[in-house]
Amino acid sequence: MPIPSALITLLLGMALVLAGLWVGYNVPLLPVEASTNAPIYDALFEVLLSIGTILFLGIIGLLVFSLVRFRRREGDSGDGAAIEGNLPLEIVWTAIPAVVVLFVGIYSYDIYERMGGMTPLNDHSAMHAAQPAADHHHHGGDHGSNNPAVLASSSSPSEPDQEPGRVWGGIGVASSESETLSVDVTAMQFAFIFHYPGANIITGELHIPVNQPISLHMEARDVIHAFWVPQFRVKQDVIPGQPTLLSFTATRPGTYPIICAELCGPYHGGMRSSVVVHEPADFDTWLSKNTPPAPATVASSGSNPTA
Repeated sequence: MPIPSALITLLLGMALVLAGLWVGYNVPLLPVEASTNAPIYDALFEVLLSIGTILFLGIIGLLVFSLVRFRRREGDSGDGAAIEGNLPLEIVWTAIPAVVVLFVGIYSYDIYERMGGMTPLNDHSAMHAAQPAADHHHHGGDHGSNNPAVLASSSSPSEPDQEPGRVWGGIGVASSESETLSVDVTAMQFAFIFHYPGANIITGELHIPVNQPISLHMEARDVIHAFWVPQFRVKQDVIPGQPTLLSFTATRPGTYPIICAELCGPYHGGMRSSVVVHEPADFDTWLSKNTPPAPATVASSGSNPTA
């Protein structure tokens, strides 16, 4: 007794789905996870890889089967059967992609919202962008501080050159909590410049402590750039005249590449830097070594030099 074609189709479909799920959840294609955003993003990637594998194997398998099963036989010179239209088949191959696209769209939106991507878009008035690093000229007694709480404030209301600007988008939420470390990022052809306002440190390499929320206030000086750290699973465009926010928390100490992911000119491929994730004690050491000393106090003109 021949096996019904419907049963064969069902069994092949189940095997195809199981193969796609195995590939999606067991084949590592992404770099190491190094931030709190990474597991959220990886969950979406595993689903997309599973769907892509199922579609790839299904289409290639059907193509190979058709080439073998319906090939022209030797000595056969006649025309093929005149088959015109198949409404059930057309409904199936239209409905399945529509359901897949709808599911991927809804799930992707949920992932993006969980990573904080929708917050800046929905609440512009709640956040302000810091001025680029080149525009900051900080003075005062906080220069010698290595307390991350001091660095949380990216600007001072009493300084006239700190005009607040609107954040136009980004990943994460701007936080005023004392444990958040705020860093100003200026992108230009062809480098990233990092400014730690509270300590008045300017560097070409980003240094941050592990397991501490980080807020990057980013602005471009010339063309569109993109700040991308693959291990953090975060990427944000940096647009001239439109300050953007990128918030994340690193979870694994180490040194990771920062890549410009937007074609920005002839040396775009060389626009790279590094983010160094320190243990808290090591970060405090780096901070104290790189914080410039406070300016010496100048004696007033009315003081007695012999006193």
